[in-house]
Amino acid sequence: MSEIEATAEVFYTALMALSKSERDAVLVRIANDKSWARDLVDLATIARRRPEPSRPFRRYLSAKRKKK
Repeated sequence: MSEIEATAEVFYTALMALSKSERDAVLVRIANDKSWARDLVDLATIARRRPEPSRPFRRYLSAKRKKK
């Protein structure tokens, strides 16, 4: 486990140890921070799309140009 993963695990464990109302208060504060909220949306999108097949960036650009 990397240092980053270990730190993340500590924070996650601490968050999970909170009561639901305390956890909700923390998550509301994070969601109300515009920068963090965008990061969360990005991370959720990445996690949701991870199982999708990937393709080379040049092939993506080529397909995008053809659509125009």
